Amino acid sequence: MTAFETPPHCAVTTLYLENHAWLRNWLAYRLRSWGHGVADDLAQDIFLRVLLSREAAQPESIRQPRAYLTRIANCVLVSWRRRHSLEQAWLEALATVPPTAHPSPELQTVILETLHEVDAVLDSLRPRVRQAFLMATLDGMKQKDIAQALNIALPTVKKYIHEGYLACLSQMLDD
Repeated sequence: MTAFETPPHCAVTTLYLENHAWLRNWLAYRLRSWGHGVADDLAQDIFLRVLLSREAAQPESIRQPRAYLTRIANCVLVSWRRRHSLEQAWLEALATVPPTAHPSPELQTVILETLHEVDAVLDSLRPRVRQAFLMATLDGMKQKDIAQALNIALPTVKKYIHEGYLACLSQMLDD
């Protein structure tokens, strides 16, 4: 054992060596249309999460490694698909704009990252709060119309919209 490899790192190394090929194939099967490159990248992301997790400090607590990896992989897949969907929507929106009006590649990257941050904030909201907030901000609906559409009281709509704005403001202040 080298000085760098403490027992938890050895256990993670063993977990990696024994399960990487299986995990990569598991991911490749679920990402058939995306190819093995994406599966390779996601498998690396999953093992990085394992390495940084508290379970890595106590590897003996991982009794069923494949079930453990599958649980993490499902979360990573959901996140990847969501991110990919958002990126596709951005590219479709960008395609409607004349190329001369496209933002620079650097600005496009900033815009895309901002979209991901906004998506994460919206995802953190309770479904009804998110719905009321989006109806008010994106659809431009009046609060009384939102109350009618959602079959809730007007003060509740106001509270939900306020909660949405506070979540966005909190994210902006954290950056």
